[in-house]
Amino acid sequence: MNLSLTDKVAIVTGASRGIGRSIAQTLAAEGMKVVAVARSRGELDALARELPTDTLVVAADLREPAAPAAVVDAAVARFGGLDLLVNNAGATKRGDFFELTDEDWHDGFALKFFGAMRCCRAAWPHLKARSGAIVNISGIGGRTGNADFTIGGSVNAAVLILTKALADRGTRDGVRVNAINPGFIKTDRLFVRIQAVASERGLDRAAAERELANQMGVARFGEPSEIASAVAFLASAPAAFCHGAILDVDGGQTRTL
Repeated sequence: MNLSLTDKVAIVTGASRGIGRSIAQTLAAEGMKVVAVARSRGELDALARELPTDTLVVAADLREPAAPAAVVDAAVARFGGLDLLVNNAGATKRGDFFELTDEDWHDGFALKFFGAMRCCRAAWPHLKARSGAIVNISGIGGRTGNADFTIGGSVNAAVLILTKALADRGTRDGVRVNAINPGFIKTDRLFVRIQAVASERGLDRAAAERELANQMGVARFGEPSEIASAVAFLASAPAAFCHGAILDVDGGQTRTL
């Protein structure tokens, strides 16, 4: 399938590792110019050396209120416009609700929600000018509550309603806005949980992975590339009628409407 993404420009936040890195790699493979954003300059530089298309590295902490606009300005200054914003940055702290501090909550919202919101606000005029798109990476915790994931679930739910609200505005302005809810994906954070199960149960890593997947009610865990492929599709011409969509890419873990 021709996704018609060649020479278009994408900002990918949280691009230094995991899902974000895979998104940057996939979009570049489709011919997009990539603005790779994260706090780790070294990891971004390593990524840029791998990508086959022109890449701008921007080391920024998107929790800082001025950072998202600076990222967008840098992207437009380098490439002359913007076609896609992928809001992927942000991790939240798990734990007992009664042990999580106000600072934990503030930090959880600061990057994944407020960072994404400010990126959308800054990028919007440029996306409007080129009939561009936004893809927000949220998470299935925003659809199904979990006692150990109160911050993450709340943040993800906020990202989902932001997606719906901006899609409503995008109908008027010609900007498509969609979201993806990843399930458990093979990233560093998941590997930590697998190792914990291995240590607790005296299992090798493969057996621990199968045990944890079974607990989650899925046949296997996802690959970062599977989320990246969904992003590329939602950014593409074949997905032109996808607007305000929330796509669960979770191996069937979410069983509610």
